[in-house]
Amino acid sequence: MNREELIAKTNEVLAEEFEVEIEKITPDADIKATLELDSLSLVDMVALIEETFNVEIKGQDISKIKNFDALYDFILAKING
Repeated sequence: MNREELIAKTNEVLAEEFEVEIEKITPDADIKATLELDSLSLVDMVALIEETFNVEIKGQDISKIKNFDALYDFILAKING
């Protein structure tokens, strides 16, 4: 999976799950603000990403990821091992 495919898939599943317009999900956008996440829905987002891409995300990892660009980089690195 290349970066463009990963971005498209990530944006698609997040927009659908959290009922936000896909256009609001931009690389520099803050994840929590864009998806209106509280601590519980953040856990849901992590589970969704883990299930979608078959990766594991630890708590300390997600706390470092602030925007979507960082999330894409993180997932891509996990996929490519």
